[in-house]
Amino acid sequence: MKTAILYTPLFLEHRPGRRHPESPKRLEAIMAYVRRSGILNSEKCVLVEPKRQSLEDVLLVHDEEYARFIERRCRMGGGPVDMGDTFVSPRSFDVAVRAVGASITAVDMVLEGSCRNAFVLCRPPGHHAGVDYACGFCLFNNVASATMHLLRRRGLRRVLIVDLDAHHGNGTQEIFYRTGDVLYVSLHQNPQTFPGAGFSWQVGEGDGEGYTVNIPLPQSTGDTVYLTALDWIVEPIAEQYRPEFILASVGLDIHHKDPIGRLGLTTWGQLAAIKKVLRLAEELCSGRFVAVLGRI
Repeated sequence: MKTAILYTPLFLEHRPGRRHPESPKRLEAIMAYVRRSGILNSEKCVLVEPKRQSLEDVLLVHDEEYARFIERRCRMGGGPVDMGDTFVSPRSFDVAVRAVGASITAVDMVLEGSCRNAFVLCRPPGHHAGVDYACGFCLFNNVASATMHLLRRRGLRRVLIVDLDAHHGNGTQEIFYRTGDVLYVSLHQNPQTFPGAGFSWQVGEGDGEGYTVNIPLPQSTGDTVYLTALDWIVEPIAEQYRPEFILASVGLDIHHKDPIGRLGLTTWGQLAAIKKVLRLAEELCSGRFVAVLGRI
């Protein structure tokens, strides 16, 4: 079976500003490389244009009043939606709902056997978004929505989320902080930087105690330390948890050339990290794996 790459040109219509770092040009560059590489003409990959567009998917995680606020802000022409750096444009609501739908489509495709695994190339990113707030360029939490779909609609009981973004996924952590149905593991730079979360002592509460694992890393960590953390910390925890499905938030800002991230990985290191998580899926849950693009 093939790897499905989920993408639609609609994802380019979220335009937070000409000089904003979360630019559609970065996703354009990714898709240009994918097409130029020839993998879409091989037996390994298939390009899928996601069509799913449902507010009900968003409401699996997010408060309806918050979702309607984002919708109204976009209909009014756009602007800031938090106290920081998260902006919307006229089509951002539709784009963000489609990104959630694409993530859910991807996990369904894997569950139903129409592809082996999947990579969702979407924007805006999602892992900073909480139940009722936007944060860090994120409007709706794509990975959390797909996870909730697996739990509530597809009957799964153990989902592992591995967050490979340079910044901690504070929204994802908060959403699942009190449940043992989801094991959230994040490798990220110093939690004293944005978003000010992801300390090692944050391990979950109540039924979720022990199901949040934060691995803060120093500036300029590089490939060796990052990959060692995956081998020595993430792998044994995942083996003990025995997930039924693995999702990854993949932030390309862990690369050493990223203007914001400071972890200092090479392109080889990024690829090796994703391969390690994919191998865990092969060993633990019959290859059920979906990666969702984070900050690019």
